[in-house]
Amino acid sequence: QVLLVESGGGLVQAGGSLRLSCAASGRTFSTYNMGWFRQAPGKEREFVARISGSGVITSYADSVKGRFTISRDNAKNTVYLVMNSLKPEDTAVYFCAAEIGTWSEVAYAYNYWGQGTQVAVSS
Repeated sequence: QVLLVESGGGLVQAGGSLRLSCAASGRTFSTYNMGWFRQAPGKEREFVARISGSGVITSYADSVKGRFTISRDNAKNTVYLVMNSLKPEDTAVYFCAAEIGTWSEVAYAYNYWGQGTQVAVSS
């Protein structure tokens, strides 16, 4: 069982930056691939970024590539998402999620989810 708690969301102007954090419980954090997803009102949950258990491998959705950076600190059981050059279309609830062994960009492959943190970008 993995408990995930996101933080760091808020309201920011277009062009601004935010850093999201996701703190995980448990002693086996480094065995989980971690992902960030987001869901805007009336839209499906979509993949944003993922990082392997070791932190060596990352991948991003095309819509955030070059603006967002995912990282993790396994000693602190925490995964981060640094979001730069934010746009109004980045407005959504952001979720972190954990899975083992799948290395997927689809939400149903992830076993554990946080409660989400709201990000709002004003124009």
